[in-house]
Amino acid sequence: MKSDLDINQAAQLKPIDEIVKSLHIKVDDLDFYGAYQAKLKASFMSQLKENKASKLILVTAMSPTPAGEGKTTTTIGLADALFSMGKKSTVCIREP
Repeated sequence: MKSDLDINQAAQLKPIDEIVKSLHIKVDDLDFYGAYQAKLKASFMSQLKENKASKLILVTAMSPTPAGEGKTTTTIGLADALFSMGKKSTVCIREP
């Protein structure tokens, strides 16, 4: 089994500006933290309230199963399922 470091070093990261273009988010709506990380500005978030077609799903505190499946696994699985149904989905996982 590969170590976390091996997996991390083998990853082919996409620049964040490429990712947000596919989501129809303007670069001006972001605060960049390097080439691969950004935060959405509060002004952009307030614009989302006007889009009635959008949905927000929050996965909050839960106890993991004995196999260790918790919030992260559930969140990624949910986004993957939506994508396989032809729905656009974006995942944001906040690390402490």
